[in-house]
Amino acid sequence: MINFQDKVSFIWSIAEILRGPYKPEDYGKIVLPLAVLRRFDCVLESTKEEVLAKAEQFASMTEEAREPILNRASKQNFHNISKYNFNNLLTDSENIADNLRDYINGFSKVARDIMEHFDFERQIDKLEQNNLLYLTIKRFSEIDLHPETVSNIEMGYVFEELIRRFNENAEAGDHYTPREVIRLMTHLLFLHDDASILTKPGLTQTLYDAAAGTGGMGSVAQEYLVSQNPTAHLEFFGQEINGESYAICKADLLIKGEDARNIRLGNTLLPANVSGQIKGDQFPNDKFDYLISNPPYGVDWKQHEKAIKAEHEEKGFDGRFGPGTPRTSDGQLLFLLHLLSKMKPVTAENPQGSRLAIIMNGSPLFTGDAGSGESEIRKYVLENDLVEGIVALPNDLFYNTGIATYIWILTNNKAPLHKGKVRLVNAVDFSKKMKKSMGSKRNEITEEQINEIVRLYGDAQPHEHVKIFDNEDFGYAKITVERPLRLNFQVNEERLARVVEEKGFANLATTKKKGDAGHFEIEEGKKLQTQILYVLRTLASDTFYKNRDEFTKLVKTAFKEADITIGAPVLKAILVGLSEKDETADVCMKNKTDIEPDTDLRDTENVPLSEGIHDYFAREVLPHVPDAWIDETKTKIGYEIPFTRQFYKYTTLRSSAEIMDEIRALEVEIAEQLKKVMG
Repeated sequence: MINFQDKVSFIWSIAEILRGPYKPEDYGKIVLPLAVLRRFDCVLESTKEEVLAKAEQFASMTEEAREPILNRASKQNFHNISKYNFNNLLTDSENIADNLRDYINGFSKVARDIMEHFDFERQIDKLEQNNLLYLTIKRFSEIDLHPETVSNIEMGYVFEELIRRFNENAEAGDHYTPREVIRLMTHLLFLHDDASILTKPGLTQTLYDAAAGTGGMGSVAQEYLVSQNPTAHLEFFGQEINGESYAICKADLLIKGEDARNIRLGNTLLPANVSGQIKGDQFPNDKFDYLISNPPYGVDWKQHEKAIKAEHEEKGFDGRFGPGTPRTSDGQLLFLLHLLSKMKPVTAENPQGSRLAIIMNGSPLFTGDAGSGESEIRKYVLENDLVEGIVALPNDLFYNTGIATYIWILTNNKAPLHKGKVRLVNAVDFSKKMKKSMGSKRNEITEEQINEIVRLYGDAQPHEHVKIFDNEDFGYAKITVERPLRLNFQVNEERLARVVEEKGFANLATTKKKGDAGHFEIEEGKKLQTQILYVLRTLASDTFYKNRDEFTKLVKTAFKEADITIGAPVLKAILVGLSEKDETADVCMKNKTDIEPDTDLRDTENVPLSEGIHDYFAREVLPHVPDAWIDETKTKIGYEIPFTRQFYKYTTLRSSAEIMDEIRALEVEIAEQLKKVMG
C-alpha cells in the first residue's frame, strides 16, 4: 500500500482548488470522473499512436465493426480515437473545453458509458467559466495513475477514501466497507470444509455483489482466491444503484481487462421487468458460486413497496421474496433473500452449491414478532439449514456509522458434521484503536485478529468466543394464554349512565334519513330509549348478579312483560353498561361449550421449540392462573437470534460498604483540594 495515502493527498489537494465555486460535498463531481479519465489516459498512452493509425485505416467501418480491431491495438477492452490526451489538451488553453469533450467522445462505447454516469458533461462549462478547467487538467496530468504505478487494489482504496471524504455527513447506511472487514468476509466466504475445492488447477468461479459500490468486495475476493490458487479465476458480477459508484466499479473492471458488462446499474430489489426509469434486478436468471454484500442499513423501501410485495404475493417461492417481506423501514432482509435466490443449487454437476456472506446490523437478528415478515424470513433460512454461522464485529469499524454489525455466512451445502447447527462467533473485542480516526471509524481489525477470528469460526468448537446451537434453538412457539371473563351485574343510576353512553344504545336516536322522515325516526328512537331506561329502573336494587346468563334472562323477561322489543346491539349495550369485572363471579360462556375469554387478561408466552407446549404451560402458567387455557388457533411459530444474550457475562455488583468507603475517600480528597484552593 505504498502509493495509497500519497495519491489520496495529491488528488485531495486538487480538490481544494475547487473551493468557492464548489461546496466540499460537490468536489467528487469533478475529482472522481477526472481520476478515472486520467487512469484511462495512463493505460492507453503507450498504444495511442497505433490506435490512431488503425482508426484512420478502418475509418469507413462502423464503430461496432472496428471496435475489436482497435481494442487489439490498444491491448485493452477499450480504446480512444481522439487525437487528444491529458498532455496535449494543455497546448490549446483557449479551446480546452471543446477539446476535452472531443477527447471524452473519442472513447469506445463502454468507456463513454462510464463517463456519462458521472454526469461530467455539465461540469465542464462550470469549470471553464470559473477558470478552473485548465488548472484541474494540468494538476491531474502531473499524477501517474497507471496500474503499474498504482495497483487496482490501491486505486480502489484511493477512490473509497476520496468518496469517504466527500461524504463525511452521509447517512449511517451510506458507508463504504473497510478493506480489513472485506478481507475477513472473504476468508470466511472461502472457508470450505473441503480445502481442496479452492486448489483445483485452472479453477474458475463466479462472485456476485448485489450492492457493489465501487467494487471493493470483488477486488479483495479476487486477490484472496489468487493468493490461494494462482491458476484460479474469479469472475466478478455486481449491481449498483448509485451512478457514480457504478461508473468507478465498471472502470475498475475495464482496466483489469475483465468484462465490464458484468457491472450493471439499477435497483437490485425491484423486479427485473419493473416499468419506469429505474431498472430492477439485472441478473434475473443468473446463479453464482459465491455471493457477497454489504447492503445499506435501515433503508426505507416504501416507495417500491407495491412492486416488491407484488412479486412476493404473485410469484411466492418461484420469486425472490417467497418467505415474506420485512417492514418497509428496513430492506436488509430483502437483500438477503435476493442473494439466496442467486445461489446455485447443489447438483451432480455442481456438488459444492454456493456460499454467501452478508453484513447486516443487529435488526435482522431479532426485529419482528412471530408471524412477522422478519421472523418468517429467519424461520425460512434456519428451517432450511442455510445459516452456517454469524460473526459479531467490533463497533466503530465503518466510516459513517458506529453501530453493531454482523457477518452472516450462509450455504446450501453444509458439511455433514455441521448440518442442523449454527455457530455464533463473538468477535466484538477483536480490534485495535486506530492512531487517527477516519470519520466514525475508530477501530480496525489487524491481520492477526482476522486470522484468529477465522480460526475460531473454522474450528466450530465451543469456546469463550464461540457458541454452537441447533437450528431449532432459535425457534419458539408464541402461544396465546386466555383466562375466562367473569362479570357481575347490577342496576343502579351509575351503571345506567354507562348504558346511555354505549354506542348500541345511543344509535337508537340516530338516522341516515333526511327531512321529516329523519326527524320522526330520531324522536321515535328517543322515546324507545326512555322506555328502556324505565324498564331497567324497575330492576334497580342492591343485588349483585354473578351469572351473566341468569341476568340476561331477567332483563329479557322484563322487556317482554313491558312489550318492548330490543335488538342484539341494544341488549349488548345494556349488559356492557350494567357489568363490572369480578373474579368471584361465574364464568361467562360464549355458547353452551365455549368459555368467553377476558381480552384484558389475555397474555402470550414464548415456548422454545425444543420443549413441549403443554408441558411448559403446565409448569410455568397453570400454577399461577389455574383457570387459564391456550387458544390453539392463535399459536404462531417464530424465530429470533438473541446473539448478545448468548455471550452475556454477569458481573457481581460491588457491596454497599465498598461503595461507601470509596465515597468517603473521595470526600476527604475533595476537602483537601478545597483547603489548597481556599488557602
